[in-house]
Amino acid sequence: MSGTGEPADLRGFQAATRGARKVLVVDLGFLGDTVHLVPALWEIRRSYPEAALHVLTSPLGAGVLALTPCVDRAWAVELAPEKRSLRQHAAVLRALRRERFDVALNFSGADRTLFMTILAGARRSVTHEAGRKHFWSRWLLPDRVARRSAGMPVFEQRRAVLAECGLALAPARFDLSVPEEARSWAAAHVPEGATHVSVSTAQALNEWPLAHWIALIRRLMELDPELQLVATGSGSERERRRLTELETSVARPRLRIFSDLPVPRLAALLERSARHLGADSGVTHLAAALGVPTLSIFRGYPGVNAWVPRGPRHRQLFAPCACASATQGRGSCHLRREAECLAGLSPDTVLAALTGPPPYPPRVEAFLA
Repeated sequence: MSGTGEPADLRGFQAATRGARKVLVVDLGFLGDTVHLVPALWEIRRSYPEAALHVLTSPLGAGVLALTPCVDRAWAVELAPEKRSLRQHAAVLRALRRERFDVALNFSGADRTLFMTILAGARRSVTHEAGRKHFWSRWLLPDRVARRSAGMPVFEQRRAVLAECGLALAPARFDLSVPEEARSWAAAHVPEGATHVSVSTAQALNEWPLAHWIALIRRLMELDPELQLVATGSGSERERRRLTELETSVARPRLRIFSDLPVPRLAALLERSARHLGADSGVTHLAAALGVPTLSIFRGYPGVNAWVPRGPRHRQLFAPCACASATQGRGSCHLRREAECLAGLSPDTVLAALTGPPPYPPRVEAFLA
C-alpha cells in the first residue's frame, strides 16, 4: 500500500518474505515491556526458522533477552536522559544498516522507535499503529497494522500484529531460560520457597505506600513464624531509600534485601520463590512469565487490564483512580506524585486477598468479572 491513509492488507506479508535471512525487531522497552515481547519473538522464530533474529532494545530489555533462546542478538541503546547520547545511537544505527535486514517489525508505534525502524534500512518494515497519526506515516511506513484492541494482554496484542502479517500463530509461550550461573547464585543467597516482595515501581504513582507494605509484611510474619521474605529493587536512589526503610522496619533475619540485580539473577531469585507480591511493575510480569504465583496491586487507570497477569495462579487488587481520566496529568495524585487511591487500599484488604480463598474482596471481583 502506498499513498493512502489506511493500514495495508498484510496477510501475504509472511509468504512474500519467507526467504528472509535477517529479521530485526525494534522495541525499546524496559523490563515488563520486553517480557511481553517474548511470545511474539518465539512466533517470529517459528515462522522464519532460517533467519537470524535481532532485537533493538534498552539495556534492561537486553537483560530479559539474555533469557530468551530464540534471539540471536540484542542491540542495546541507552535511553536514560542522563546517559544517552546521539553518538551512541548513531553508531548502533550505522551497525544495523550494515546488517542489511530483510524484515523489520515494530510493535509499539512510538515515535522514537518508528524513526529507528526507518533508519535501520530493512527491505520491508511493518509497524503497529500507536494511535497517533503523522502526515509522514503513509509515505515512510506504508506497511502498517491498525491498533489492536487495548483490552487484550499486551503480549497478545503483539502476536495479533503478526497474525495480521499472515503468520499462523501457535499457543503463546514465554519459555525463559535462566543461566546456571544465576541459579547457582540464587541457591547460595535465597531461601527456597521464600516470598518475594517488590515494594517499588519505575513510576512512583503506581506504588502502594511503603508504610502499608511494612504493616502487611509484619502481619504475614506474625501469621507464619517460619516465613522467609526477599525484597528487591532497582539501583535508583528512590528505590534504594525505600528498601533501606523496609529493612530497618522489619525483622532482619527473616528478610533479605537485594538491590540492582542483573535480570538473570533476579529471574533465578524469582524461580526459587513460592510467590511474588508486588505492584504494577516489570518484576510482576517477569514473575508471571516464570510461572511464579503473584498477587499484585494496580491503580485503575485506562488500559490497565492489558498489563494484568492472567490465570488462576494470579490475583490482583485494583484501586479506582479519579486522576486516571481526562484530567490525567492535572489531578492531585500527579501533583503530589503519590496515588491517593492506592493509599486507600488497606493492608487488611491485601492480606485477605493473599490468604483467603475466593470469593475475592469486592475491589477484586469488580475487575476480574
